[in-house]
Amino acid sequence: MSDTMIYQRMGTTARGQAHALFAQTMGYVAITAALFALGAWLGRDLTGGVGIVAYIASFACLFGMRFAVRRSAQLTVGLLGAFGLLIGLGTGPVVAYYASADPQAVWQAGGATALFIAGFGAAGYATRRDLAVVARVCFWALVALIVFGIVLIFVNIPGGELAYSVLGLVIFAGFTMFDFQRLRGTRQQDLATAPFLAASIFLDILNVFLFFLEIFSGGRRD
Repeated sequence: MSDTMIYQRMGTTARGQAHALFAQTMGYVAITAALFALGAWLGRDLTGGVGIVAYIASFACLFGMRFAVRRSAQLTVGLLGAFGLLIGLGTGPVVAYYASADPQAVWQAGGATALFIAGFGAAGYATRRDLAVVARVCFWALVALIVFGIVLIFVNIPGGELAYSVLGLVIFAGFTMFDFQRLRGTRQQDLATAPFLAASIFLDILNVFLFFLEIFSGGRRD
């Protein structure tokens, strides 16, 4: 067998492995999103305090995944599912508010989120340029945005909510591109990372959805 044929087979195998990993990761994202939707429906009437507890528990599941991956792949996936359900419970009252006040904004935000993730995800998956620097910049920009959000709680800044949401979309455009590039660069033998990539991509989707929800609702939430 010639070297050319060997390289062609290696390239075909690598592409097949990449496609398999992509399919598995996006399958996990879909399952997490479905459990989130279930949690949001179940938690639509929860009080703020219970919602905060659900949020904390959801991120405890993410933390637990770091230890579970060494023991059981099934447990890791189970914790990912619990994360989706719990964060849905925590977000349920917010989504329910918008759904009752302006149902059209929810559908608009969902459609815009799908287009946003598809566009920036495809760009990140296709680009050859290392986006690690972009991710680091986005991380610190996110920290600054969180501080800005805290300021908005106490200070009434005209147009502040809109600026907050637009800046958030810019930041998560960078995170989305980076996460999809990581998905392309992960090797088939690293399938254990698929639940973590799925969690990261799902968080991108969720944050983008919430930012769009704020924009399309016109910031009418009291």
